[in-house]
Amino acid sequence: MENPLLLFPQLNISSSKEKNYCKVMKSTNKEEANKEIQITVSPEEAVKWGESFDKLLSQKAGLDAFTRFLKTEFSEENIEFWTACEDYKKNKTSHHLLPTAKTIYDTFVRKDAPKEVNLDFHTKEFTAQNIIHPTLNSFDAAQAKVYRLMEQDSYPRFLRSDMYLDLIKGRQPHHPALRRRSRSFTFNEFQDVQTDFTIWL
Repeated sequence: MENPLLLFPQLNISSSKEKNYCKVMKSTNKEEANKEIQITVSPEEAVKWGESFDKLLSQKAGLDAFTRFLKTEFSEENIEFWTACEDYKKNKTSHHLLPTAKTIYDTFVRKDAPKEVNLDFHTKEFTAQNIIHPTLNSFDAAQAKVYRLMEQDSYPRFLRSDMYLDLIKGRQPHHPALRRRSRSFTFNEFQDVQTDFTIWL
């Protein structure tokens, strides 16, 4: 019998892709482990982060600590998107706006983006329209929604986390256990859902 890989060459291709994917994943995980963030902050500074979410994000150590916390919850795309928007607004030349806006949109906003953030349909559509002729404010609405989501959802959990409690006690935080990812949803996504109560009768 002929070699099945000759009859179905795609089998051979997918197999090699799978091996490469595993290699990439392994090397990425190793790199992540080696790039463990060391957070250097005084307990007094860390206590100030509890005053407001804005104060936490305004300090590099606070941003690093919060990013590290979000990684344990598998929701780091939120802070990455927020940071990308902050960097985007610092663009000095208009000809950089379109390619940068498209990259941010394709990475974080479009449906099934690799790091898709949790935005309602209307905000996604509004953002898509904004980047056709981008300005420095093209992502403001989307960024504000993600900011509020982090402020109301992730930030309170961060303040209760062992990581933060270690910092305000002056201890270097130990590597936290990973939480299972749970994507929050917005009310708008479920407004049009019709419930059929007759199935219970």
